[in-house]
Amino acid sequence: MSHSPIIDEIRKYREEYAARHDYDIDRICEDVRSRLQQSGRKVVSRKPRPAAKLKTRSAA
Repeated sequence: MSHSPIIDEIRKYREEYAARHDYDIDRICEDVRSRLQQSGRKVVSRKPRPAAKLKTRSAA
């Protein structure tokens, strides 16, 4: 299976980014929050919607 150079580049960046934060998810999330705040972009949070009810099959 061949690899896309774009996918390889993204995976390389992701690995470098995680390594810069010692693979600590809390530090990574804090960095993302900080970048979002510094970007000045508006972030919208909405209330979660209830999940749709699934139809079940009746036993025959």
